[in-house]
Amino acid sequence: MTDMIVVSDYDPRWPERFEDLRQRLAPHVADLAVSIEHVGSTAVPGCAAKPVIDLDIVVSKEAVMPELISRLAGQGYQHEGDLGIRGREAFQAPPTSLEHHLYGVVAGSKPHLDHVLLRDYLRQRPDEVQRYSALKVALAQRFPADSEGRAAYSAAKSALVEELVAKSYAARAAGAS
Repeated sequence: MTDMIVVSDYDPRWPERFEDLRQRLAPHVADLAVSIEHVGSTAVPGCAAKPVIDLDIVVSKEAVMPELISRLAGQGYQHEGDLGIRGREAFQAPPTSLEHHLYGVVAGSKPHLDHVLLRDYLRQRPDEVQRYSALKVALAQRFPADSEGRAAYSAAKSALVEELVAKSYAARAAGAS
């Protein structure tokens, strides 16, 4: 039987895992980074998620990105390009580290705002968290954990993610973030 995608109930240890990763990265990028943000579903209390921490290293301008890429490579990260999302650089974690997804983004860019506005929007709306969690759990039961299954899982949840991102921008514009 093929392994299925794992989506877990919220784990209160996820913020601690993020903090551990942040502390490991900070000494190597502190002079380049505006911040290191915990993003994605593991950053939202009560949200079901794949148990993989997502982090954004936020830099002040695009010109800093080559140096960030170089420094992360020196720490064992493999640069994967933008993975189809312009303005975001993705990195594969070293095999010996806690499993996580690491991204480099420019402060105020669309990929940066998409991540933090969605996170902050969901943190304030338990009804949306419940809706999003239920979809992810249902989709994880439908798709295998191979590359095709993961792509299908992501595609199947994309309409709701896009809706929630749009709502997060609208809430920000209305001053209700």
